[in-house]
Amino acid sequence: MNNLTGNKILKTITGLRSFSSCSALFTKNWRVARGLPVNRNAEGILTDGPDYTFLDGRPTPLLHKQKLRMQRQRQLAEQIVTLSSELQFAKDRYQKIQKEEQEKRQEILNNRLKPKGMMLQKKNLS
Repeated sequence: MNNLTGNKILKTITGLRSFSSCSALFTKNWRVARGLPVNRNAEGILTDGPDYTFLDGRPTPLLHKQKLRMQRQRQLAEQIVTLSSELQFAKDRYQKIQKEEQEKRQEILNNRLKPKGMMLQKKNLS
């Protein structure tokens, strides 16, 4: 197969796959603009609720999506805690470094040569 034929086949395949409907795109944008999920069947009372309930009031087992959502929320919570502690550590470290630099500058100023003799007496009189 020569290169020209391969390019025609590639263009044909990609051309068929890139087809989309304008109304579907408009619906997607409308739902996203209003804070709704892109797929209306992804979440909602009919998909999130239990398939059945017990008459005596026992809780029903969790659905697969509910378990996945709980795991995802737990992972996000763990990640938030980790990142918060890292951020606090970075803030504390930065403040410690700034304080050490300030102390170092102050020590340098304190260790400067001090005036002697007449200069010291003039300074004390003023």
